[in-house]
Amino acid sequence: MQNYQLRFFVLGILVWFALSTQAKSEVTLVPMDDSELAQIQGQALMNLSYIAPTDPANLERKRDPNSNIGFYKLGLEADLELNVNIKKLQLGCGGANGAGNCDIDIDNLSLSGLGNSATSNTDTAIDRNARAGSSAVLTNPFIQFAIKNPNTAATRQVVGINLSAEKAIGLITFGTENTGQPNGINSLSGYMQVAPTTGTALVNGYGTSLVSGEEARGQLKQSDGYNAISGNACCLLFAGNLPFKTTSYNLNLRDQETGSNILKGDLILKQQPITGKRINTAVLQASAVVHNIDLSGNIVAQVAGLLNLNKQATGTIKNLTVDATINEGLGFFHKASLNGTAASLSLQSQDIQWTQGVSVAQKGWWLEFSNPIDIGKIDPSLKVDIPQSTLNEVMTQVGDYLTNKQPVDCGAILAINCLAGNTIPVGTVDLEHAPHASMTLNNLQLAKQGFTPNCYGNLKFC
Repeated sequence: MQNYQLRFFVLGILVWFALSTQAKSEVTLVPMDDSELAQIQGQALMNLSYIAPTDPANLERKRDPNSNIGFYKLGLEADLELNVNIKKLQLGCGGANGAGNCDIDIDNLSLSGLGNSATSNTDTAIDRNARAGSSAVLTNPFIQFAIKNPNTAATRQVVGINLSAEKAIGLITFGTENTGQPNGINSLSGYMQVAPTTGTALVNGYGTSLVSGEEARGQLKQSDGYNAISGNACCLLFAGNLPFKTTSYNLNLRDQETGSNILKGDLILKQQPITGKRINTAVLQASAVVHNIDLSGNIVAQVAGLLNLNKQATGTIKNLTVDATINEGLGFFHKASLNGTAASLSLQSQDIQWTQGVSVAQKGWWLEFSNPIDIGKIDPSLKVDIPQSTLNEVMTQVGDYLTNKQPVDCGAILAINCLAGNTIPVGTVDLEHAPHASMTLNNLQLAKQGFTPNCYGNLKFC
């Protein structure tokens, strides 16, 4: 941290505090004796507190036992109301970061009250007036200084400054609108969290759909390079169990409930952090489970090299898992609610765990939001294929069922049951521990990141 930058920054903060607390009219001080003072009750407008390096509340010392940093906090015992629009917020540009690179680079940042955001995020005059006419409320805002070697005058130095509040109520937005094009956050050094959400993943099945108007898909065929199905045929010519292996099969994999050849999985995205230095993309991990798939179709085999087995088969596949990686540009995140949780903006010359911070603030500028961001339901239109390794696991489990649990009953006389008759069950295939299908999604427009502009009239930003 450059000393001259730090001096100007501290000077600006002190001037802001002085102006914010300046009386509108001249006040004449009146001397009071001890008895008069004893009758007065009140509260200081400002307070100063200190957390020593060895204090149990010092999270930096817990993070790094060798750290010798104390924290001085100058707080304003009041509610500070703000409604502000910032056309371009750039901090930490150039220098050690390189030309054109910024720790924080955000277009069209707005801070306001919550307005109607809890129930409505439209562009109507009612919602605009509600937001533009509201203010974010910062309860007990403060400046915190991180002082290295605070007890040694010769080596004492300021290594960080943090701007925050004990509590904040409001709405902060980035960019001009929630569309399929990124806008708002260009670069972020900081920490925020994505709230847990759900969605639906689409998986390609096989065979003609039973849903009217739905496009047909080819069947799952052994001839396409999938493993054969092995099993046993029972009681053939009084010989007990005789082995067989399919020479071909043509199978359908359809949704058990609807008959659709597009399988649907319940997508779950757990709460997870987005953090890093000068990042512009968040990598989110989600998973989906397709619970019940109807397996049906024809299998052809030869029993003991003598008898042809040609049967219809039916069974169930469950717990097909899809791993989803979502590469989401930060320009698709547009709003964060400060519902009683504080946000903080800090500048430090080394990595620091601030006393009320959730993350470790890295060297340079750092912006932290602790309240999880609601991105809404994720319903990608992309359909993924089931991996060959997973389908081969299906064949392995079907073979195990037909070998050890339920051999095909051919009958002792003339093997009539193998040549004709009812379909044979192939059991329930559980893919819980089988290889997962995978999908990669990029730059989804997020369902719940729409917002009302912080402007009257019809401007997107003012």
